[in-house]
Amino acid sequence: MAGVTFNRNRVKLKKLLGIRARLAMLAVMLVAPLMLERVRSLEDTRAKQIAIASEEYANITHHSAETQREVISSVETMLKSAAYIRASSGIGRSCEILRASLPANLPWIRSIMLVSKEGVVQCSTLNVQVGLNIGDRDYFRKAQETLDFVFSDYLFGKTNNRPMMMAAYPVSAINPEEDSVAVAGINLDWLSKIMANLGGRPGISALLIDSTGVVLAAPPDQASMIGRPLDNVPLLSAITYKALSSNSDTGSLSFTANDGSKRAISFARIPGTQSRLVVSVEEAKVTAAINREIRTAYLQLGFVCLFVLLGALIGAEKLIINPIELMTGMAKRFGEGDWSARVARSRLPLEFMPLARAFNAMAAQLSQRERELVATNDRLTVMASIDMLSGLANRRGFQSRLDFEWMKAQQYHCELSLLMIDVDHFKLYNDTYGHPEGDACLTRIGEALAGIAGDTLGFAGRYGGEEFCLLLPNTSPQRALEIGETVRATVQDLGLPHITSSHRTVTVSVGVAATLPSDAQTPGELIEAADAALYAAKHRGRNTVVEHGFAKLVDEAGMAMAG
Repeated sequence: MAGVTFNRNRVKLKKLLGIRARLAMLAVMLVAPLMLERVRSLEDTRAKQIAIASEEYANITHHSAETQREVISSVETMLKSAAYIRASSGIGRSCEILRASLPANLPWIRSIMLVSKEGVVQCSTLNVQVGLNIGDRDYFRKAQETLDFVFSDYLFGKTNNRPMMMAAYPVSAINPEEDSVAVAGINLDWLSKIMANLGGRPGISALLIDSTGVVLAAPPDQASMIGRPLDNVPLLSAITYKALSSNSDTGSLSFTANDGSKRAISFARIPGTQSRLVVSVEEAKVTAAINREIRTAYLQLGFVCLFVLLGALIGAEKLIINPIELMTGMAKRFGEGDWSARVARSRLPLEFMPLARAFNAMAAQLSQRERELVATNDRLTVMASIDMLSGLANRRGFQSRLDFEWMKAQQYHCELSLLMIDVDHFKLYNDTYGHPEGDACLTRIGEALAGIAGDTLGFAGRYGGEEFCLLLPNTSPQRALEIGETVRATVQDLGLPHITSSHRTVTVSVGVAATLPSDAQTPGELIEAADAALYAAKHRGRNTVVEHGFAKLVDEAGMAMAG
């Protein structure tokens, strides 16, 4: 049972894996690796592009941080110069020198002030700032405590409430006897201008943030972020946390943001400050172009596979399936007996030409053999219906002709007559002359009957042994009697010697029967009637012709017989 199930499954599998399916699979096997290799190449390109972008922006971050460091260094240098001037001169002289020495090539320095230890601005490059009290500022107090350069976080100016940053350096770091502090205001616009090369790139966020996460500077396309604490922006707050929580001055991190996007950040601390320059790279946007190419490649793969499949199916249909079906149809026609069926080679691909030629040659040979077989069968049929000794139809052939003539007579409503003929004393003839002479005698009688049948449009046959028959279509009883007498006389006139017969020659007895065939009768009844007449002829002394006795009663029985 398991073997039968296996064979059925194998047959189903073969049906599924037909020529069309196999060609389609072959086409996919040829095309798919090429397209998949292209996709893999694009995937590698994307990974490399991400790596290159991360490295590039890490370098840009480092370079921008260095630029920012130079800015802060220039501010520190200017404050130390101002502190040195204050330490070596009085406040009045120091202010004059300070105002005259502020360089024009440092536009990021908004103003420089000398502030007393209480925080009152004693001198400033901007007159509006003189007299302000900044003693409450954290950076001011930190500079006094650390006796070192201090850079503030994001704050708003007291005179104009504009966002800015401040730097401070205590004069006591140079001259302990002096307790004033040199303070500089930093222009945030200039810090943002320095970061301009980090802007305008999809997927890139570049921000300078202070120690609390407030944006100090940003490229022009992100200027709206300046002054905003990043804690209020969920995505950027994660970036800030990653950068500020690191103990390293520089570094790179990769993480998945809350929205599921993959990001890589590079950060660098600005020397001398707690500020950090942070550059965030969103992989999806940076690789958007290559992603489009990959999607295009997948679509191309799908379309190419589809077109190849369609091409394979169309090609298979035209070049393989149709020729096979054409040849199969011709073979079926040939098998059904259409011996003229041949494959038209003009409709076939070149590869099928040898097969078509072989099929046509085989068909021609089979057709010739079939014709020969038909002819042989016809000859055999004829031979099976012919008596080889007399040359007349045998009993089988006679019966077939009788059935045919009976139906024909019924159709045309005409009479049908039958003569049953028996050679008189034929057993004595064989005993006297031998069987070879007996055969020769039957042959001569058969030739005579054949001649009479030809003259009367009848059909002669050897019914068996020494008994013959002559079927006469469309013949009346009277005419049948005349022909019977002709048969008797013709045989006697042959003059075949027969010394044991009272007539001294071979003679025959003839029984005649005629009828008008109808559905109420059968051909066998006509034979019985003719046999009865023949029996009567023998009882009357042989060498005579007797008609069936109720010839006068045709209206009642359809048979006739002479008294």
